[in-house]
Amino acid sequence: MGFLIKLLLTAIITYVLGKYLPGAHLDGFGDAILLVLVLAVLNAVLKPILKLLGFPITVLTLGLFLLVINAVIVLLADWILPGFKLDGFVAALLFSIVLSLVTSVIDMVVD
Repeated sequence: MGFLIKLLLTAIITYVLGKYLPGAHLDGFGDAILLVLVLAVLNAVLKPILKLLGFPITVLTLGLFLLVINAVIVLLADWILPGFKLDGFVAALLFSIVLSLVTSVIDMVVD
């Protein structure tokens, strides 16, 4: 039950971010749900590989390179989903930072 609540709350936040964040364009709420699912799969499969490959750079930048990895994952979701478009890397970076902050708050509230 907690998973469904988190999924719906994250989809609502993603939909709001897609409508009001500059550089992010989301067609509808169904696309927001798909985006949340695609991001979950990419974070589960691809993010550990990217973290391992980028470990030396992450150490040199004191962890800031993880923001770049998150932005790359959001750009991949942009490439996969036709209903979600970003205007560039800065928009992906901003989208990933805000989404990470909001989902961490959602995780604290729902758990």
